[in-house]
Amino acid sequence: MTIDEEVMNMNDENTGTAPDEEGNSYEDSLKRLEEIVQRLESGQLSLDESLRLFEEGTQLTKVCQKRLTEAELRIEKLVGEGDKVEKMPSSGLED
Repeated sequence: MTIDEEVMNMNDENTGTAPDEEGNSYEDSLKRLEEIVQRLESGQLSLDESLRLFEEGTQLTKVCQKRLTEAELRIEKLVGEGDKVEKMPSSGLED
C-alpha cells in the first residue's frame, strides 16, 4: 500500500490529539505511560501488579506509535502536495 492509500484510509480526524478507540488522546496515553514507567521503576509493586502495568504500558506504546506513524504519513502527504503545486502562467502584465 502506498503512502497516499494509507493516508486516504485514515479518518480525517485522526490527529495526535483525537481520542483513540478507548477515548484517550495521544497526550493522555503518553502521560499514562510515563506514570506506569515511574511506578515500575519505584520497585514497590508486587509481581502481579508489575505485570499488569507492563501489559498496559505495552498496549499504550503501540497506541502512541500508531498515532505517531499516522501523523508522519499525514505530514508526508501534505509536504508532497506542496511539492506538486504548479506556478500559474504569467499573464504578461507584470511591470
